[in-house]
Amino acid sequence: MELTIDKDLAELYGVKTSALKRQVKRNIERFPEDFMFQMTREEYRALRSHFGTLKRGEHSKYLPYAFTKHGILMLSSVLNSKRAIQVNIQIMRVFTRLREIVITHEELKKKIESMERKYDQQFKIVFDAIKTLLITPASNIKRIGFREKDGNK
Repeated sequence: MELTIDKDLAELYGVKTSALKRQVKRNIERFPEDFMFQMTREEYRALRSHFGTLKRGEHSKYLPYAFTKHGILMLSSVLNSKRAIQVNIQIMRVFTRLREIVITHEELKKKIESMERKYDQQFKIVFDAIKTLLITPASNIKRIGFREKDGNK
């Protein structure tokens, strides 16, 4: 499971970490445990040990929140920065478009099945081939989200 901590998300969304945490606390019902959790002291120590010597003021004395992909998306709906608003608008557009695609796909599938019932067995091969084309392999689904500058994600 990929996780992102609050400090990094605050930077991404253009808000202070304290403002992000405040909005999460005000909207805690939007963040179930599969969206976000607060790190334990042990987890935070392990995380900090990866960064070597601490610089003054660089690490919070408070335990950070860790967010899953769903939590990152939910943050865009509770934060009020320009970037968070734009991300939220894009999310709505993508889900609306996905819904339209699914509906169109289902309508086409129903039409083909209806035609298949009307015609005799000689066209069965054609209809089977069309149905095969309608099945979208999972590997062709594009990931939604942010990419790192070097393109690794």
